[in-house]
Amino acid sequence: MEAPDPALVEHLRARAARDPRVDGRGTPREELASVVGDLLDEERRILTAAARDAVVQAVVDEALGLGPLEALLRDPRITEVMVCGPHRVFVERDGRITPTDARFHDDAHLLHVIDRILAPLGRRVDEASPMVDARLPDGSRVNAVIRPLALDGPALTIRRFGGGPLTGDDLVRLGTIDAPVLALLRAAVRARRNVLVTGGTGSGKTTTLAALAAFVPPGERIVTIEDAAELRIALPHVVRLESRPPSLEGAGAVSIRALVRNALRMRPDRIVVGEVRGGEALDMLSAMTTGHEGSLSTLHASSPGDAVRRLQTLALMGDLDLPYRAVADQVASAVDLVVHQARRPDGARRVVEVAAVGPGPDGPVLTPLVTWRPAGGARNGFAWTPAGLTWAADADAAAALEEAP
Repeated sequence: MEAPDPALVEHLRARAARDPRVDGRGTPREELASVVGDLLDEERRILTAAARDAVVQAVVDEALGLGPLEALLRDPRITEVMVCGPHRVFVERDGRITPTDARFHDDAHLLHVIDRILAPLGRRVDEASPMVDARLPDGSRVNAVIRPLALDGPALTIRRFGGGPLTGDDLVRLGTIDAPVLALLRAAVRARRNVLVTGGTGSGKTTTLAALAAFVPPGERIVTIEDAAELRIALPHVVRLESRPPSLEGAGAVSIRALVRNALRMRPDRIVVGEVRGGEALDMLSAMTTGHEGSLSTLHASSPGDAVRRLQTLALMGDLDLPYRAVADQVASAVDLVVHQARRPDGARRVVEVAAVGPGPDGPVLTPLVTWRPAGGARNGFAWTPAGLTWAADADAAAALEEAP
């Protein structure tokens, strides 16, 4: 079925806005749908039942939601919505990127939808600040870039998350990991090992991080720190902090690094940083080695080795003029485990390597514990090294000691 006529949708939206029964965005969707239906009857529009329902839904979406994007956001199989200007909208469905029929009237229409996302959060996007990160009420991550940086019109990306946080068992069911690897990671978290989840964009790092954080004992206090709050940890004592961009006057910004430093004064048992991407890496490493063991974070990297090297580089971006060797030694002392995840060509997200980090004569040394092989004799593709079996046994013993009364 073809999309409703945009002119008709806009006409009915404008009429509904003037109707005395409609009270702005506070009107329930069902009530607004009834008003639009009455307007269609009044104008004697000849439409099939399906077309009529589509028009009513489009008007309600335009008036109370995110316009053409609402239908996409109702599809539970869609994990990413990518808008490239007003006339090109793509989605990732079941791990595959495909074009859609969704369209905006023009740049102004798309900008209106972006503003509707940002307004409740007190954020803005304009020529002076043409990039912004935000989130939807359901926790979906939003990024918007407008002109003059986006040459073909506003670019909007929405990364969606499921109706509830995935558990470790869900990751096993989806094939991200298998049960023995899950047991290893559960023991690492319970034993208060510092864990870094790494991977590329869209590899599922945040989902895995949230699943691992759920293994923290319920009696511990967790402080989460993110650019745009998206972590959902089903534990009773979680304090969620979110960075803040500068105001219109250029003041009032609160960085991830400032939040990490403040979190140290909040009596956390564990600190969870949504993503390390700057000088806050040094503060996080300090926290990991000064009484906040068992902390978790994510980092963009293409391999565990690259992750460790990038973490060292980020730590050197801090305001302390530390020698490289001192930072390398601190990384080796702070990080215990790197869990590397990747998105496969078929769209599946999978942990492809788990490596232990330890000190060496020239800095951090990585020891592979588990690797995933796309085709091989290993069960489910996961192959354990002798070091992995030893590390798992040690983690199990340490976890048992932590949980002993």
